[in-house]
Amino acid sequence: MSECLDQKGMIVGIDIGGTKTHVQAVPLEGGKARDLVLSSSEWRVRDWALDAARLLEMMAGLVEDRPLAAIGIGAHGCDDAEECRAFQAAFAANTRTPLAVVNDAELLPLALGFTGQIGVVAGTGSIAVCRPSPERMLVAGGWGWIVGDEGSAAALVREAVRAVSRHFDSGGGRGEPLVEAIFDTLQIPSIPRLGSSLSEMRSAAAVGRHAVAVFQAAEAGSRLAADVIRDGGRALAQMVAFLEARGAGATHAVAGGSVIAGQPLLWQAFAEGLVRASGGRIAAHLFTGNPVEGACRLATSLIDVSAKGGSRSAPAVS
Repeated sequence: MSECLDQKGMIVGIDIGGTKTHVQAVPLEGGKARDLVLSSSEWRVRDWALDAARLLEMMAGLVEDRPLAAIGIGAHGCDDAEECRAFQAAFAANTRTPLAVVNDAELLPLALGFTGQIGVVAGTGSIAVCRPSPERMLVAGGWGWIVGDEGSAAALVREAVRAVSRHFDSGGGRGEPLVEAIFDTLQIPSIPRLGSSLSEMRSAAAVGRHAVAVFQAAEAGSRLAADVIRDGGRALAQMVAFLEARGAGATHAVAGGSVIAGQPLLWQAFAEGLVRASGGRIAAHLFTGNPVEGACRLATSLIDVSAKGGSRSAPAVS
């Protein structure tokens, strides 16, 4: 792949989510973008070198014979600076094209033109990330659905099951909308099998697919479901507050992901929770577009640095 920066070249942005991957190649001179969207499980094996090689092959197919000017990548699972560096090094071993690897949550503020601000993903999983300087990456959340990922699809289902279990422990019975929704969507055969039915599902994606039932129960008037969603939104806001307390220095938090972008109740709970958690110091923004837009902006920023005589390499990631 050529490192040519002329106007016949293309930039490539890549959003690697927990569920799907979006690769977009954009001509520098303008014109129609080329897109490839596929399941992350189709290609990703969680080996830096192998994953980088497969993505480079995908890029080559999109840009064809046009020179590649820069690559911006946001990757689910690159949850600290060391992992970002490792993935970036795997690419750099096979291409001289300027590139940068960040966490996929960082793409959200970038897509809106914010730098050094907080990105919050609430999809299959959840995480909050901020990079107040190229040398410093702050992360809250991202612990996985078994112990954390509050406000994510999988965690909302987990907390809904817990709410139903407490409902039964306190003497409640069937008929409450969340109770019926959980029994129906998880196909629970009897009350004693409530916990085991969830634990047998094992993966976040499998659990998260049932989150829509929680929102449907809330819309049907379930107090239990409303509390689960409210607490999930507040927990996402608390992640932002944790980053602020650790010196993020941000004034904006951009939330996105399949769950919060598609469910107004969760977004409202997050926005209201952030006002309380930050004392109004951090403004909440909802991103409903494609996070790959942020990856393309990241790639473009690398070209801008080169044009000004700066380093052709990616910004420092540490």
